[in-house]
Formats: sequence, C-alpha cells, structure tokens
Amino acid sequence: MSAGAQLSVTDQRRMARHPVDHPVIAEHFGKGDVRLHIANLSANGFMIDNADAITRGERVIVRLPIIGRIEAYCIWTRDNRAGFQFERIIRVDDFLALIDTLQPNPRLRKLR
Repeated sequence: MSAGAQLSVTDQRRMARHPVDHPVIAEHFGKGDVRLHIANLSANGFMIDNADAITRGERVIVRLPIIGRIEAYCIWTRDNRAGFQFERIIRVDDFLALIDTLQPNPRLRKLR
C-alpha cells in the first residue's frame, strides 16, 4: 500500500520558472483593481511577492504581453508571496514570446 496522496492530475509545479520583474494591475473579483508584482512566471502560472491582501482561493485577471487577459487562481500563500495557476493553458510559442518580452536579458533566460 502506498503512502501519500493519490492525485489524478500530475503536479504541474515542476515547470521551469523564469524570473521576471513585472508590475501589473489585476482585476480582483472582490477588491477591484489591485497592484501585483510578478516575480516569476511559468507556463502554468506565476508568483507574486507583494501578497499582503491575497488569500488562497481568490481569483484575479491579469493582462500580460502577448497573452492578453488571463484569469488566475491563488493556489498557495506564504509570508508575502502567493502562487497563482492560470485558468487555461498557454501555447508554447506564446509563452516563449512572453518570456522574451518580460525578460530581455538573455543570460537570465532558461535554456530551451
């Protein structure tokens, strides 16, 4: 008998995270417009480092270059950080173009 959770969905947190420095004004579904600072980004979501007023389970809509408006759900919080999962899958070519836009220094980009 195996110990631990039996997950039907694979853990998507293993995706490569790309460090970025991107402030956004997000549309919060209860608080209106809130300022967020995206500190890293993956194909499945992003992390903010100014999560004072965000709690797990909250939803926001952010506008990202290349991608446009996309909804995200807060799936974890810790200290002043929070992780969000996108509500839909981002196409690989769009994600790579997004990283090129938000992370202009090629030395910081992960190898592809």
